[in-house]
Amino acid sequence: MNKWRLMALLAVVALLVAACGDDDGETTTTTAATTTTAAAAFEGLSYSAPDCDYGGEIKTIEAIDELTVRFELCYPDVAFRSKVAFSAFAIHPMEHLEATGGGGDALISNPIGTGPYMIEQWDRGNQLVMKRFDDYWGTPAIAETLVFRWSSEAAQRLVELRAGSVDGIDNVGPDDFPTVANDATLQLIERPALNIFYIGFNNNFPPLDNELVRQALAMAIDKDRIVDNFYPPGSSTAGQFLPPALPGFAPAVTWYDYDLQAARDLLTQAGFPNGFDIELSYRDVVRGYLPQPGVVAQDIQAQLAQIGVNVEIVVMESGAFIDAADAGELPIHLLGWGADYPDATNFYDYHFGAGSSDQFGEQFEDITTLLTQAGSLSDQAERDVLYAQVAELIKQHVPMIPVAHGGSGLGYKADVVGAHASPLSNELFAVMDPGGRDTFVWMQNAEPIGLYCADESDGESLRACEQMNESLLAFEVGGTDTVPSLATACDANADLTEWICTLRSGVTFHDGSTLDANDVVMSYLVQWDASHPLHVGRDGSFTYFPGLFGGFLNPPATEG
Repeated sequence: MNKWRLMALLAVVALLVAACGDDDGETTTTTAATTTTAAAAFEGLSYSAPDCDYGGEIKTIEAIDELTVRFELCYPDVAFRSKVAFSAFAIHPMEHLEATGGGGDALISNPIGTGPYMIEQWDRGNQLVMKRFDDYWGTPAIAETLVFRWSSEAAQRLVELRAGSVDGIDNVGPDDFPTVANDATLQLIERPALNIFYIGFNNNFPPLDNELVRQALAMAIDKDRIVDNFYPPGSSTAGQFLPPALPGFAPAVTWYDYDLQAARDLLTQAGFPNGFDIELSYRDVVRGYLPQPGVVAQDIQAQLAQIGVNVEIVVMESGAFIDAADAGELPIHLLGWGADYPDATNFYDYHFGAGSSDQFGEQFEDITTLLTQAGSLSDQAERDVLYAQVAELIKQHVPMIPVAHGGSGLGYKADVVGAHASPLSNELFAVMDPGGRDTFVWMQNAEPIGLYCADESDGESLRACEQMNESLLAFEVGGTDTVPSLATACDANADLTEWICTLRSGVTFHDGSTLDANDVVMSYLVQWDASHPLHVGRDGSFTYFPGLFGGFLNPPATEG
């Protein structure tokens, strides 16, 4: 470690120790010299919660030496490898996080990662340009330049693909699957439907605070009609929140039948015989789980009108919509979720667990208790029993209506070698050869919101981040199994409460600095500890961390 870095490290540790002194000992911070070289001692960072009563999963994160990180957990986590492979937990240089103050345009628009591509220019509203990182530790990217473009219109994306101005497009329009499949100059690759489209309800907004009202709305939506009319091949009507292909799906649990009279009767019982007025918000951005958002919103509006519920449709800008949904500011909203990793915790815990956001309003304690129990078990059969109970409770409480598991397709030019569709929507463009051309041009549905993906949950942002930033582990190209990445291995003790991750030696960040264990600790710490001075991000929600790891350390005070 050079002298400048050591001084910076000691300075930030001193700052954190001082800050934690005002927090009644809720955070324990230590610095230990663990590895000595001829040049200097490595000062490994170590952070611990005082105990596990704060509600989260992580007890300690520490750098044992330059290339070893230890995670101590409060309870077992069978999905830990998948979580640390996810792009929201990518590793950033500690110095860059400190220099940017943990946020601002220098971090959000200029990520410093270790991936096969690095940012060259983000021309907001137009395109995002990346260039090959020549000092990449792994197999170099095939194309020298990667360009991200976007259009909300499926027809426009297809026009660009057929004209040859782009090499690949996301979410081929539902009616255009045959067009792409039958065009010899193109190739269609279908993506498995590991997703859910739902109509979300916030129970802090009357009359949605009445469970009977939410149940009535669930009975008033003809989900089959929506799927049949507006979804492409490979789609299916959702009977519960979890996709059928994932462990934890409960085949015996079914959703409410479509029954307008029963819905009207429930509204009358709840005190709303003539219905009510309410806003429904959405963003006009195509997703695999929602291929035609505008017409689906109008159809839902028409369906609810049949029971006297007068819906005003509100169309919002994508970033503002996501932020408002997470903050619990929308009474009814159309959203969805695609698998980040193949485990029920990714769907259930993020949305309904103890660390979930405010999008559905007040949490349901019976659900959060079961999810905490299920997430700490390693036996899948035992977990399945609990997840079946969760599915039943979600049906009872109706925080949302699960509507569809959306099939989707990607279109590529026929000469693109290595083209693929990932069930996790994390296609890796570095492995694709655009017919020998120097530039690969990708067109997706919307512009990224930000490129510091620790504080993003939008799929368009995550896909861009995944080309430049890397996590401890990764997912195999086009698949769901974890493989080594910045760590050559992450191994657990027998009860899955301690994980040791061994870092790859000689990995270089885009700014020329070298990866070490302190970069890992700091990248996690600034998400975990909500009182940390670098816990800033774009809007500061960092929704993935509490959603998947159970909660923040030193969470912000709850209003009211």
